[in-house]
Amino acid sequence: MPKNESVPKSESVSKNPTTEKDPSLAREQRYAALERGTPRLDEVQFYQRSRRSVLVGGLAALAGFSVFRSIQTADLVDRAPGPLRAVHEKNESLWRALFREDHLARTFDPSESSPIRVNGRKGLDEDFDPATWELRIEGPDGELLGTHSMDDIRALAKVDHTIEHKCVEGWSHVVTWGGARFSDLASLYEDQLGQLPDYVDLRTPDGGYYVGVDLATMLHSQTLLTYEMQGQELEPAHGAPLRLTTPLKYGIKQIKRIGTIRFSHQQPSDYWHERGYDWYAHL
Repeated sequence: MPKNESVPKSESVSKNPTTEKDPSLAREQRYAALERGTPRLDEVQFYQRSRRSVLVGGLAALAGFSVFRSIQTADLVDRAPGPLRAVHEKNESLWRALFREDHLARTFDPSESSPIRVNGRKGLDEDFDPATWELRIEGPDGELLGTHSMDDIRALAKVDHTIEHKCVEGWSHVVTWGGARFSDLASLYEDQLGQLPDYVDLRTPDGGYYVGVDLATMLHSQTLLTYEMQGQELEPAHGAPLRLTTPLKYGIKQIKRIGTIRFSHQQPSDYWHERGYDWYAHL
């Protein structure tokens, strides 16, 4: 290396003592630099973009209103506008295709659960006498196959699980249910029915509330004939002495105070389906 050349030293970054003492001033300088690098719109460009945004927004609003009006004025199918009913049916087809009998809904630790609020009293006749209650089991033609007392139901293997109850209104609640699997009750009638029909019709003793459920859901291991909540016997407002619970369906399917169970080859009538809701109501 020539004697008259020296190794260059690293250049130190100059620091502004003012900004070091005042961080807010440093931020303001950075923001100012960012603004200087941001392209500005002149008045003509601003007008053009604003006009375009108004036109696009107006067309989108008009299209949305047109769709809304077309649904409002469409012919009713099972008491729901045709387009809405078609969406329900597509939704059912999708869930049926995805259904797996060995797939379990999420369960929780019992410490995470608490009593669920009362929501819906359809079919809960105030004059109901628990002492006279019995569960009727009927075949596809309405023929009586058998009757059961609560002692019969309690004699079946008991299951306790903590699951999430979901309502179509948008809320959910983690609750612990106790009862017997519906599949265990159904197995008592296999000799009389042979191959079980595809649907199950469930009704309250007074007939004021009724649901139809597909057999696959009813035979799922998490579908219970429930007589306990949080380790205590059901109260009347929660469906005593016996109700249906399953994490596979919305609450509108989980009928309280079951009086009659009928096996059916045809899709049964359903209280909320007749009022425009999805018959399948799956989760």
